[in-house]
Amino acid sequence: MTDRETKIGIESVYKIFGPDPASVLDRVKGGAGKQELLEETGHTIGIRDVSLDIGEGEIFVVMGLSGSGKSTLIRHINRLIEPTDGRILVDGEDVLQLGPEALRHLRRFKMSMVFQRFALLPHKTVLENVMSGLKIRDEGKRAGNPGGGAVGRLAGQLGLARGGDSGIRDRAQAQVEMVGLQGFENQYPSQLSGGMQQRVGLARALATDAEVLLMDEAFSALDPLIRNDMQDQLMQIQNSLNRTIVFITHDLDEALRIGDHIAILRDGELRQVGPPEEILMAPADDYVSRFVKDVNRGRVVTVGSIADEYPAVELGKAGFADALARLEASERNTVYVCDGAGRPVGAITADMARDGKDLTGPIADDARLAPVLTVDGAAVIEDMLPLAMKSEVPVAVLDGQGALVGGVPRRTVLSALVRRTE
Repeated sequence: MTDRETKIGIESVYKIFGPDPASVLDRVKGGAGKQELLEETGHTIGIRDVSLDIGEGEIFVVMGLSGSGKSTLIRHINRLIEPTDGRILVDGEDVLQLGPEALRHLRRFKMSMVFQRFALLPHKTVLENVMSGLKIRDEGKRAGNPGGGAVGRLAGQLGLARGGDSGIRDRAQAQVEMVGLQGFENQYPSQLSGGMQQRVGLARALATDAEVLLMDEAFSALDPLIRNDMQDQLMQIQNSLNRTIVFITHDLDEALRIGDHIAILRDGELRQVGPPEEILMAPADDYVSRFVKDVNRGRVVTVGSIADEYPAVELGKAGFADALARLEASERNTVYVCDGAGRPVGAITADMARDGKDLTGPIADDARLAPVLTVDGAAVIEDMLPLAMKSEVPVAVLDGQGALVGGVPRRTVLSALVRRTE
């Protein structure tokens, strides 16, 4: 599912709500329908046999409509909800086997949660709200310190532990600035817009240095423009901090925009999981197809995902005869010429050979080569469309080091933009 090291593993999780979930578990595993089970037993299926691997340092989006089970699922990760069956692993440790003290430690130090309705303390300022998470965390550390006890708690009350309030204040201030709220430190939540309140909630979660952020519909209550700003900010922060983020949303555009991987739920069941391009270009069933049919693929699909392999020769080492032989063998209409670092400097096309151009001898420079336009493989198709329209040869697709990884002809770009799921 992911090439990252697994941070969170969800293994065959079932959640049944009702008077005696264990008594109907086998029936649910046998395929009993949601409505059937409710009418005959009074039990409701919340989650049915969901398994996911969430990679360390990724934004993993769980999406679905109301009643899909997405919020129920995320609350299993920190055991706010106990599963009827299955396992939840964090760093390989089964969360369900943790005792009360170890579970509190997990919630205080490894995980933070950001809610849709902000959950701010109305009587505290922006800075004090951000500090509150740090104080709870630090009190937990002192309580867990064998040498702490009453002395540690007294030190905390006097502001002496870990640099006291000044140290906590400095750390909180850094997070306030990271989310762009400098100058609003002394404002109260009622004095802030919805977007600003959500930034405070995000800053509070980030301030604890938790390895995992659980974000449940965190931006759903915001206006569209503010929501886009928050999405941008989250991705910028993620580039700096590289946390593991589990993000719940009902908005496919949001999921496609921020997610490294997306899991789509319906009625508590997993319908598809994969990177955004896969969800968009290869929906697993009719339900997912209906979800994605009206999405603007040009804003989501990356150039690298549609690039084709093209032959290449090295400048100064290959001759035109070598290049033409590669061209013929590949059944492509273009061969790229690259420098010693793999960076394209030009191209030779089948049209050049047919037009009778002098294509003999060594390829010593780019004088007889067709010019090549380049694009980073991480760019989305919409961004490269102008290049494709003015380039006479396939646009060369580069990796992060500027080396050639493939090419994208104009027809491929246009096809990807207009493609619709059948």
